[in-house]
Amino acid sequence: MLVKDLLKGSKITLTSFKDTHLPSLEKWYNDIYFLRNFDMIPAFPKNAQELSSAVNDTRRSSDKCIFAINYTEDEKIIGITGFENILWNNGTATVYIGIGEKKYRGCGVGSESLYLTMEFGFEELNLHRIQLTVISYNKPAIGLYEKLGFKKEGTYRQFIYRDGIRYDMYLYGILRSEWETNIKGGTISK
Repeated sequence: MLVKDLLKGSKITLTSFKDTHLPSLEKWYNDIYFLRNFDMIPAFPKNAQELSSAVNDTRRSSDKCIFAINYTEDEKIIGITGFENILWNNGTATVYIGIGEKKYRGCGVGSESLYLTMEFGFEELNLHRIQLTVISYNKPAIGLYEKLGFKKEGTYRQFIYRDGIRYDMYLYGILRSEWETNIKGGTISK
């Protein structure tokens, strides 16, 4: 029986999040650009101890999982991805992704990372639906999500307040049947 490596792509590998990754995560949580695109909460810098507590909460949780995104060539952590709000009885989850290392943004690793996360969600966790939210000003992320088959399902009007301006937040989702159709049809790939 051939078993495919659900967590390995051509450029990146998803691994467990290790304590040795905390310094990188702390650096990203002190990068305002990263924070304002990764999360909806105020962009408060966080130290390694605060982040360690959050990561440990995720590890102990039954409705969340976290992966480190490692660049295969040098095995360096460059981002994080995973699921939260997993509703096992409904087969639904919210996916997240953040490329923390600036030099890896916009070069395809986000696409490969999210693809692998989605593949893991549909094929290993047996999810029926994966969803996400994105702020309307994050055009690169919106392009990525649509490229991977997510459909815009709704708008939370004027949801985010940043720098004196209100921005919409969009809800995107993809169903397992859409994922499978896209894979078979060749419209998305690693």
